Amino acid sequence: MSYKNGLKIGLPFSLIILAMLVFFQVDVTEYAIITEFGAPKRVISEGGLFAKLPDPIQSVIRLDRRMQLFNATETEYLTKDKKNILVQPYAVWSVSDPLQFYKSVKTQEGANLRLADILTSEMGALLGRYELSELVTTQAERTMLSQLSIEATRLVADKVVAYGYSVKDIRLKMINFPEANRKSVFQRMRAERQQIARQLRSEGTEEATKIRATADAEKTTILSASAREAEKIRGNGEAEAIKIYAAAYGKDP
Repeated sequence: MSYKNGLKIGLPFSLIILAMLVFFQVDVTEYAIITEFGAPKRVISEGGLFAKLPDPIQSVIRLDRRMQLFNATETEYLTKDKKNILVQPYAVWSVSDPLQFYKSVKTQEGANLRLADILTSEMGALLGRYELSELVTTQAERTMLSQLSIEATRLVADKVVAYGYSVKDIRLKMINFPEANRKSVFQRMRAERQQIARQLRSEGTEEATKIRATADAEKTTILSASAREAEKIRGNGEAEAIKIYAAAYGKDP
């Protein structure tokens, strides 16, 4: 009796444990790689419930298929005009080939380490083609940051495709200057703003002179016309007064 009772209790638990070892769920936000004794055998790219042989025969490796954000470390680079700058780029990437990704870098941390090396190298070469004034300027039309981002994304994406992931975008999170260079950079930026201010003042003075000259000319014209009108009215008045005086004198000399 006790044996049958134990079998009744133990069998469901055994089936539950067996099901947990055999069946597994894959979320829509991830890839699943089935490995057999550590060697990858197949990739599951869709969400759902799947079956495999129990561990340690077959295991499940999960990879996040969503966009990943990688913040590179702040690194000092040299621009085309030999200016030292501190730059911190960031990259957005995602897994494109799960099997190749697992074989080459295995994890997200491994992908970030490989990306850091490539990004540092390519960013150094790219920044060497731009002058500091094209990266840091008060004139929006002169900045080349968008072009730099496009070129960096293309170059780095070509390098990481062999590792099973793709880079979607690279941008500069921060541009700073070494302490030794900050003073000269701020002086140059201040000089640019002062030059713009002087130009605006000069244009304002010129416009004010034009307005003043126009107003003076209109003033002279108005005063001249008023003087002529006044003389005309005065002449008419004097003529009328003479007529009145003559009429009055004629009546009673």
